[in-house]
Amino acid sequence: MTVSLWQANGTQPIREVDFLIVGAGLVGCSAAYFAGQAGRNVTITDTRDIALGASSRNAGFMITGLDTYYHHATEHYGIDVVREMWALSRTTHAHLRYFARGGDVEWHDCGSMLLAESKEEAHDLENAARALEADGIEIEYCSSDPLERGYHAAIRQPQDAAVQPYQLVQTIFKQSGAELVANNEVYRIEQADDDTVLVYTRQFIFKAREVLLCTNAYSVILDPYFIGKIIPTRAQIIVTAPLKNGPVVNTCGYSDYGYMYYRDTFDGRLLIGGGRKQHKALENDTMDDRTTDPVQRFLENYLREKFPDVTEPIDMRWAGIMGFSIDGLPMVGKLPGKSRVGFAVGFHGHGLAMGAGTAERAVDMMLKGTDPGAVSAARLR
Repeated sequence: MTVSLWQANGTQPIREVDFLIVGAGLVGCSAAYFAGQAGRNVTITDTRDIALGASSRNAGFMITGLDTYYHHATEHYGIDVVREMWALSRTTHAHLRYFARGGDVEWHDCGSMLLAESKEEAHDLENAARALEADGIEIEYCSSDPLERGYHAAIRQPQDAAVQPYQLVQTIFKQSGAELVANNEVYRIEQADDDTVLVYTRQFIFKAREVLLCTNAYSVILDPYFIGKIIPTRAQIIVTAPLKNGPVVNTCGYSDYGYMYYRDTFDGRLLIGGGRKQHKALENDTMDDRTTDPVQRFLENYLREKFPDVTEPIDMRWAGIMGFSIDGLPMVGKLPGKSRVGFAVGFHGHGLAMGAGTAERAVDMMLKGTDPGAVSAARLR
């Protein structure tokens, strides 16, 4: 976000901090936890507050793996990278389950279900299932529609879960022990010397030993390095009023190659998200988190088509901005010319699948000099 001269003219008080994290979402709070465990004094700053961006605007799906069908992913990335990303996803979920046990977080071990919208997708889904089974990954394949709502096939991943994402990030922050400076826009980052980074914000000029950017879609505002590498992308959701006849999905369901998704909420509503595939020109490369009529109409029509038994009115609508990386994998690295400024961004709508594990790798890179592996941004050179 830009800051005017009237808001901050460079005379803000200087605050010396140890390890500064920019971004108070799922990834930033997870990184704060790992840096704190490594003995660092952590400060988080954010334009808004804890988890008020995409971290609390998503559907709360804890799905293992990438957002690409397994056989397509191995063709695109290679089997070694895909296996590493699945292992990273399992690590992430282990961390999130640990965090959730330490707080009051609503959680449902309901598994996930990837469903085919067409006969053509069903054929692709079967190929994905065979590739998963051949690689020893636990799934259940069904050649028909287990939900009996007009789908054509399904893959169930029993290890997956649904979570209340806002509660989850709040409890991660509490367990991190970090200090928070909220409502504080960052507008300039300079590496003053080999040992110091100056981060100019509306309230303070931070003088930090290390800085980690966990800013996902909003990274393009902070440094031109991210332009063309991170694409801000809008996702939209509708939620009904509480259902009189009880839950209708009982899983984290998603279909149309992941473009559509749906679940029962913890308070008995039906949530449906998606519609971006049909309106990419409208939804891609934007940081405007307002809902749009074309996507909202599409979601309403999907509700009527797939869930005609749900007659309750739509009670809430919202949008959130995801950070899509240019190649579909998260990015961990350091800004060019700024050896003490790292980043962990670009989660492609799968922050609950990859975020905490990627944050851990980013902290290890900053503090121990370890290679981030497949999520290293060096691959994009």
